[in-house]
Amino acid sequence: MHVLRFIGLPLVLSLIACGEQAGSQAESNAALSVAGSATKTYPIEDFIETLSINHVSLSADESKVMFSANRDGVWNVYSMPVDGGEWTPLTHSVTDNAYAVEWFPEDDRVLFTRDRGGDERNHLFLIDNQGVERDLTPGESLKARFMGFSGNRKSFYVATNERDPRWFDLYRYRTHDYQRDLVFQNDTGFELSVVSPNGRYVVLKQVISSINAELHLWDADTATLSPISRHEGPAQFQAQEFSVDSATLFYTSNERAEFMRLRSYDVLREEHTDVLVESWDVVSSTSSPTGRYRVNVINADARQVTRIFDGVEGRELALPELPAGEVRGIRFSAREQRVVFLLNGDRQPNDIYVHTLGSQAPVRLTQSLSPKINPADLVDAAIVRFKSFDGLTIPNVLWKPQAASANNRHPALIWVHGGPGGQTTVAFNAMVQYLVNHGYVVLGINNRGSSGYGRSFLAADDLKHGREPLWDTLEARKYLQSLDYVDPDRIGIAGGSYGGYMVLAALTYHPDEFQVGIDIFGVSNWIRTLESIPPWWSAARDALYQEIGNPETQRDYLMEISPVFHAAKIRKPLMVLQGANDPRVLQVESDEIVAAVRANGVPVEYIVFPDEGHGFTKKANQINGYGAMLAFLDRYLKPSVAAAQVSGEQ
Repeated sequence: MHVLRFIGLPLVLSLIACGEQAGSQAESNAALSVAGSATKTYPIEDFIETLSINHVSLSADESKVMFSANRDGVWNVYSMPVDGGEWTPLTHSVTDNAYAVEWFPEDDRVLFTRDRGGDERNHLFLIDNQGVERDLTPGESLKARFMGFSGNRKSFYVATNERDPRWFDLYRYRTHDYQRDLVFQNDTGFELSVVSPNGRYVVLKQVISSINAELHLWDADTATLSPISRHEGPAQFQAQEFSVDSATLFYTSNERAEFMRLRSYDVLREEHTDVLVESWDVVSSTSSPTGRYRVNVINADARQVTRIFDGVEGRELALPELPAGEVRGIRFSAREQRVVFLLNGDRQPNDIYVHTLGSQAPVRLTQSLSPKINPADLVDAAIVRFKSFDGLTIPNVLWKPQAASANNRHPALIWVHGGPGGQTTVAFNAMVQYLVNHGYVVLGINNRGSSGYGRSFLAADDLKHGREPLWDTLEARKYLQSLDYVDPDRIGIAGGSYGGYMVLAALTYHPDEFQVGIDIFGVSNWIRTLESIPPWWSAARDALYQEIGNPETQRDYLMEISPVFHAAKIRKPLMVLQGANDPRVLQVESDEIVAAVRANGVPVEYIVFPDEGHGFTKKANQINGYGAMLAFLDRYLKPSVAAAQVSGEQ
């Protein structure tokens, strides 16, 4: 589901279990260890040694797989033989992260993207057949985005905001000499969504609010703009892609429904048809190169379910037999004989698999989990729910240490995701597993306003920030206290981005509820943050104001819910982590809250990473940051450590 991920956390936290059944799953985690043996604990270096891998695709001749990975400390682009073997680095970044975008359709040229120090001003780069790197979108202030190859593969499309930092224009680049032409000058202020294979149509999205949008179709032949989504009442619309013949647009929408379903739009007849309706959100839909296969992804109660349909045979294609986990990022080869994908599980980070259709088993190409870590020492996540203060059911993801029991109570941490409109999902997470491995129960709350649980739930936090969504975290604390393996007096709260704001709000407006707080680049002053949003978010500015508040007309309200103006109330230990290049939550937000809390005489630990933005992506910074988080929690939440500290002070 497309949501305004205004200040989402890209690094941390990404078949259906619920209620008591899921709770019993969490209770059985300890049984996964060898009977009678203690769970081994691992240092942060071992968890961060685990590889992160993403963005997989197959080369034109199907002989190689391209992917992004952080093997050498920062993200780079690599390739490897389709049957496994040595990695070949395609990019050689040592300071800034590089991420794979796409192979060229007929040779080994590669497109990738890179920003500078996390500033999110991504450029599109080319690696030619001689391995030479070239910036296709040069300039100091622009941001660029790849929009796909044309149907005849003789050109590709790129969106940039070089003309006006607020809006993205569309350019067509020739594949043989990279000369470009302006295709669409965006004077409407709408978001560019997708381009048809024949280049005739461009879909534009008008964001009205967090739960309301419109789609428009621009016709290059007639230079006209016409509405696609005529609807009454709020509804979300998200373009997915055009059919191979450009005659049909596939999109997702929750019009007259709570959840997003897949629909098609016949461009000439202007007819809409349901394609796939699920009881959860259909979050994405892509086709294979000829359009024979369609890959649909469903967000099923914080778990990702992938379904592949064969349009020729009219049936669902069975996924190959695999270890436990979620299939992600499926990409077909040009001849549609092979697929490459990632498998992610509670105890398994993304690993690359290649499968030849018709064969019995896929080939696993990577082993991402650090060889120093025994997966039996990690834990599975469970989906649990509780009733909040007003009876609303709140879904959560729960990680329980294997040693936790009624006779061995553990401290706990509520983790609040980014957003507004983000979601804590079931997925491998090195930071969470590290904290759980060291004895912390972690509850990833999906408070009201989270995505994935229907339109009404998503809208339930509008203009209520610092109140109802925050009150859900107070009820989450009560839920944790009801678990016999949780120490009811040692519960902290942590979160990143919007979740960081929730941490500050909890410590400010409910100063006695949580023992400690960890704020990861969280908003402390909504007025400043809303007035300083990146210019390329201008298309969603009004929607943000409707969601959070308008700094021009609701200044008093925003001051009321901004912790920095009430920081004198904070009296519990606080840790703050911040990227110096963050364009979404400026460093001054953290500087000011730290200074204000220190003025109270409250213990504050503050870490600023000079080479990061909105998310800590470099291994050295993750080791330092997450290691410091554990030390901070141990100091203030672990009974033995806290008692020893008090004794030493006396």
